[in-house]
Amino acid sequence: MLQSVFSKMTKWSMLRKLIFKDIDDLIIGSMGIVCFISFFVGGVVSIQTALNMNNPLIPKYLVGFATRQSVILEFAPTFISIIMAGKVGSFITSSIGTMRVTEQIDALEVMGVNSLNYLVFPKIIALSLYPFVITIAMFLGIFGGWLASIYGGFSTSADFIQGLQIEFIPFHVTYAFIKTFVFAFVLATIPSFYGYYMKGGALEVGKASTTSFVWTSVVIILINYLITQLLLT
Repeated sequence: MLQSVFSKMTKWSMLRKLIFKDIDDLIIGSMGIVCFISFFVGGVVSIQTALNMNNPLIPKYLVGFATRQSVILEFAPTFISIIMAGKVGSFITSSIGTMRVTEQIDALEVMGVNSLNYLVFPKIIALSLYPFVITIAMFLGIFGGWLASIYGGFSTSADFIQGLQIEFIPFHVTYAFIKTFVFAFVLATIPSFYGYYMKGGALEVGKASTTSFVWTSVVIILINYLITQLLLT
């Protein structure tokens, strides 16, 4: 499938419109749920960390430290990607699957258009902006943790910010974005595969969306494990 996606390119004038449409559907359309979840999960992480540090010998800045590490290393790139596999992945599979059921893909082929390039390539380009979504998720996760720890009385602002700064390793951010780029490619291709090659009627579109979500999540978790082993050990 990937070989066909990158062969016989569609005219740029047409691709440009499709790319902007997919950016609106896949990236901008997902910002609301990403911002909401990131903010509140960041707050929960900081509260849980603070509640489990009963020993007075443990420094208070560890709340900020734990929030930063959790959000940057795992929550923002991995957890948000699994959520996006449900939202974006299901949208991609159902939209392409509906085109298959209604024979729109067959019509594209009859007109001499490379349907895989026409349908999948714009989604791959659109999701190359996915790291911007994860950047916002990181910021809001840490910001939510800061607000929850301050207004919940678990930590002072100075202690939390000290925890954010202490022993900061810049490569951790690079590692998170490497994962994000790989996850973006997975989010664009696996749901497209299940939508494009589905068979049957309207009922099978829903089944294909469920299957694509399951396999996209599985692949994201496996890739997360492999990249962590390669880059952090």
